[in-house]
Amino acid sequence: MDTVEVAGLRIAYQRAGSGPPLVLLHGAYEDSRVWERQLQDLSDEFTVVAWDTPGCGGSDDLAEGAGSLGEILAGFLRELGLADGVRKPHVLGLSFGSGVALDLWKTHPEVPATLILASAYAGWAGSLPPEEADRRYRQASAELDKSPSEIIPAWLPTLLSEQATEEMKSRVARLFEDFRPTGMRALLAASGRVDYRPVLPTITVPTLLLYGALDVRSPRAVADELHRQIPGSELFFLPDVGHLSFVEAPEAFDAEVRRWVRAHG
Repeated sequence: MDTVEVAGLRIAYQRAGSGPPLVLLHGAYEDSRVWERQLQDLSDEFTVVAWDTPGCGGSDDLAEGAGSLGEILAGFLRELGLADGVRKPHVLGLSFGSGVALDLWKTHPEVPATLILASAYAGWAGSLPPEEADRRYRQASAELDKSPSEIIPAWLPTLLSEQATEEMKSRVARLFEDFRPTGMRALLAASGRVDYRPVLPTITVPTLLLYGALDVRSPRAVADELHRQIPGSELFFLPDVGHLSFVEAPEAFDAEVRRWVRAHG
């Protein structure tokens, strides 16, 4: 694990391979370890970089005045030499990480070559009915006062399909066990009520929307609306998998990412 300082924050990350840069942004309660398979499989062709979002893994907690996550990500990519005005990364955001990718576009549209939004929302407030967005925010706030063992059983059925193996469930549970309540609380305060709908029609880079067909957290209606709002976007559903499609179907997920980056490299 390497680190770099951005906006006064220590940001931890993993890096592997060489070639066109592909940046991986994990979801909530996770860190870069969730991308272990992609760091291994896709680094044969690409420079794969997976960061720990501020507040997660080995990164410092998000501090007041550090800037939005999109601004911090832009600084991170520049520090690593992956966004210098000539070289531009392909940015893949998963779930909560898709909001980070959208914030990057909002604040620094010159940075990404393409966007890959997996299991994505335009923020809860931008993709869900108001009562459901509010319920999720209140639920997440309350969970931060509980131990991981109390919240994992409620989360797993919404992240993985019924076909997921015990090994897959154990892998996700182990990652959730390590989340930091203080870090997640800061992230929730900064982005839990953000609405990215105004950003969607402004996106001009090629955008792939990648969803699990059995996703109950960001269901088909959410995917269809993002597809409708983002000009020229491509929508692809991975069959028989849930929200964490890259855990349940890593070969198919990686194949779609590889196809996309090749096509737009």
